[in-house]
Amino acid sequence: MAASPKFAHVVFQTSQPQEMRDWYCTVLDGHVVYSDEALSFITFDEEHHRVALLHPPTPEPFRRKTPDTAAMHHVAYTFDDLDDLLDRYVKLRDDGVLPAVCIAHGVTTSLYYRDPDGNLVEMQIDRFAEPDDATAYMRGPEYAGDSVGPSFDPEKLLADRRAGASAEELSDRSWALAQELPDPMGQLMHGGH
Repeated sequence: MAASPKFAHVVFQTSQPQEMRDWYCTVLDGHVVYSDEALSFITFDEEHHRVALLHPPTPEPFRRKTPDTAAMHHVAYTFDDLDDLLDRYVKLRDDGVLPAVCIAHGVTTSLYYRDPDGNLVEMQIDRFAEPDDATAYMRGPEYAGDSVGPSFDPEKLLADRRAGASAEELSDRSWALAQELPDPMGQLMHGGH
C-alpha cells in the first residue's frame, strides 16, 4: 500500500507581506517563525510553518486575484467542535475580522474569511464524527439537491448556541434554511473583489 501524504502548508505570493502576516497571525492565532525580504513563515501548531508568504522585491506589485482567475479558491481549517469555532468567530469579530459568507454545507458548518489579497480562508467544523458518515451524506439526496447549502448569520448561530441549542441542531441545514438568507454562491465566488 502506498504511503499517504499529509497536508503541510500553503504558500501565497503577495505584495502586502506585512498585512498578510498580521492577518494570518490574527485569524489562525499564529506567530511568525521566520521572515526576511522574500519570505515569511507562520505557524499555529507543532509544524514549523503552515502558511508561507512569498514576497520577493519586484519593480511592480502582484495583481490581485479576480473572480475570473483560475486559482486556488480557498484553504480550510477544521475545529474540533462548534464551541471552538464560535470562540474563534468571537475573537476575530472583536478584532474587526468578519466572515465574507457563512454556509451550512450539511457536511460542514463553515465561515469563510477574505485575506488582504482576496483569498478565502474557511474555518469549519465537521458535522459527522466519522468520515464514512460524511461521505454517505454527500452521496445522499439533500446534498445532491444543493451541494453548496444555505447561508446563515453567524450572530444567530452564536445566540442560538448560547441559548442552549445543540451542535447537532445547529449543524443541520434546516436551521440555516429557516433564516431565508440569499444564496451564498455570489459571495462565495465573487464577493469581496
